Amino acid sequence: MLIDRAVIEVRSGKGGDGCVSFRREKYVPKGGPNGGDGGRGGSVILVATMGIDTLRDLGSKRLWRAGDGKAGMPSQKHGSNAEDLTIEVPPGTLVYDEQDGTLLMDLDTPDQRVVAVRGGRGGFGNEHFKSPTDQAPVRFTAGEASQQRVLRLELKLVADVGLVGMPNAGKSTMLAAVSSAKPKVADYPFTTLEPHLGIAELPGELHANSRRLVLADIPGLIEGASRGKGLGDRFLRHIERTRLLIHLIDAAPPDGADPVIRYQTIRAELAAHSAVLADKPQIVVLNKVDLVPDDAERRAMIERLEQAAGTTVLAASSATRQGLRELLEECWKRLGRIDPRGGGDRPQP
Repeated sequence: MLIDRAVIEVRSGKGGDGCVSFRREKYVPKGGPNGGDGGRGGSVILVATMGIDTLRDLGSKRLWRAGDGKAGMPSQKHGSNAEDLTIEVPPGTLVYDEQDGTLLMDLDTPDQRVVAVRGGRGGFGNEHFKSPTDQAPVRFTAGEASQQRVLRLELKLVADVGLVGMPNAGKSTMLAAVSSAKPKVADYPFTTLEPHLGIAELPGELHANSRRLVLADIPGLIEGASRGKGLGDRFLRHIERTRLLIHLIDAAPPDGADPVIRYQTIRAELAAHSAVLADKPQIVVLNKVDLVPDDAERRAMIERLEQAAGTTVLAASSATRQGLRELLEECWKRLGRIDPRGGGDRPQP
């Protein structure tokens, strides 16, 4: 199961105290101060790591604590520094300060990292305080205190393409048909209770390496989803990560609803959630066309959808695999024109 939220407490290590010590050697009756400095405490660092796709392990452990630095020692020996504590999270994790809601970092790139709490610096030993007027100082400084913070982690999936639509629009079936993903598929609403990722392979051009698309199956949306109705808006943020949307419209919904109304409902929920979703490039697909055997009826549906969407509408069926290759090729072509930073279509030369 995908765990896309976690609240954890992180605590850095305290710095080691400085040492008060004097040279004690034979024939050196007035040895000077030689107390060493304390070591640095460990920091707690979050790093985006490929191969991790859930926050489950973090949610099972409340406190994540780095070690303290060691105290300084005689003979100007520096106390050892503590190791930093590294917490691996999935790429796409947003790190918030739970207390004030501040976004500390958007870890959307593999190997990107953020220091959540910094380890305390070690204190100075008494050798630092020697002066012409004080040849035998007994002063030292304590190590810096540790830092503590409660973090809220939220995962947004990172995918090229997001599949959106009403419950039972055929998103999970399509993901399974074009990739090796195995999401749960059944004929009732809200089969998908969590987002799934799949990788679709397209043949390479002129025997080159195959082309890959990462697709995300987003749980079904209903009217009022942006206000928390149904499965709520917790999945809408996953769509924000995608560069392109495939909006699936069921050609033969069990309730007989008008495909145009269903399209408009989802578009309204995306716009209500954020302007980012409203402006995101999309490919509109009339899905399950195998259930509409009459060619004239199918063409009429497509024409009405094209008028409502203001764009070309593709036809597809995961059951018969009709139109799937064409759909993936269109995705690849569209992604080549979209700025990967999410800034919309790239200007064409």
